[in-house]
Amino acid sequence: MSGIRASFGIERSGFRLDVDLSLPGQGVTALFGHSGSGKTTLLRAIAGLERAPGGYFALGDEVWQDERRGLFVPTHLRPLGYVFQEASLFPHLSVRGNLDYGQKRIAPAARRIALDQAVQLLGIGHLLERPPATLSGGERQRVGIARALLTSPQLLLLDEPLAALDGKRKQEILPYLERLHDELDIPMLYVSHAADEVARLADHLVLLDSGRALACGPLGELLPRLDLPLAQSDDAGVVLQAQVCGHDERYQLLALSLPNTPLTLRLPHAALPLNQGLRVKVQARDVSLSLEPPGPSSIINRLPVRVLELADAGQAAQVLVRLDLAGQPLLARITRYSCDQLGLQPGQMLWAQIKAVALLG
Repeated sequence: MSGIRASFGIERSGFRLDVDLSLPGQGVTALFGHSGSGKTTLLRAIAGLERAPGGYFALGDEVWQDERRGLFVPTHLRPLGYVFQEASLFPHLSVRGNLDYGQKRIAPAARRIALDQAVQLLGIGHLLERPPATLSGGERQRVGIARALLTSPQLLLLDEPLAALDGKRKQEILPYLERLHDELDIPMLYVSHAADEVARLADHLVLLDSGRALACGPLGELLPRLDLPLAQSDDAGVVLQAQVCGHDERYQLLALSLPNTPLTLRLPHAALPLNQGLRVKVQARDVSLSLEPPGPSSIINRLPVRVLELADAGQAAQVLVRLDLAGQPLLARITRYSCDQLGLQPGQMLWAQIKAVALLG
């Protein structure tokens, strides 16, 4: 499948959605922004639940909306799955009955996902005969996602599917969303205002604000950009793709290699299979800088970096520093005093001391 094209202008009282996006036709694209930024309105327009005058939407070669030609495919004829904040299961049907309802929407010859496959992917085999009223919030949402998958969608839309869940239930369901990402060849548009979900799941990012797209691109390219509000947030940081390259059994330290460099990161963790690909997040507040190679320290990740750019951190006392770590991006949030004491400027070589590395997933 080639890419996704979405162009919509929707006017409401005090709000206008005005976007023109070209998105990848694979992986997870996160629609990210604060409440009221237009995320759900955009998703509803893609689903055909909001009809935008002059709107256009195409999934690969299939055009679902082109108002200039008078073309509008109604929602029920679009091959998509839609997962809402609430699973909205039919209370009078068992879990199996809810799944059967989703599958029956699709002619047998057009079914691309089998019931057993959806059940296995979402880990709900033990729930099949139970009524929805007996399920936890996380279980209901997993059933709702499985029901959406059983419509054999060419596009899966997820509108803040974890927003109604507490922290424990979110952690319960995130691994299943990762499995969908890894094992299914279905593009997903994932609405969220939670940076941790986006860092863990997304490949591509659309940053929305007041109905407009501030930026659109690969997650790894947008997170380090100092001109975007992401870098101003308290949990600003970067997501790095890494690979398991070793494990120190005595100290229980996992060694991770970074792409195209001999440099490695280490973090406390049990052994994982060699060469397994992983995502890790390094937050800007966990990176300190030094002019000299650090001596003995409790910080185990101390790596050479080059200054690329400096910017205000949204507070008079702090500065953001964008760094190059052997071709990988890194952010540091330091005091303005430290910036002046170190004499920081673009091109300067330094040592980064990374106090914490978070394994995502």
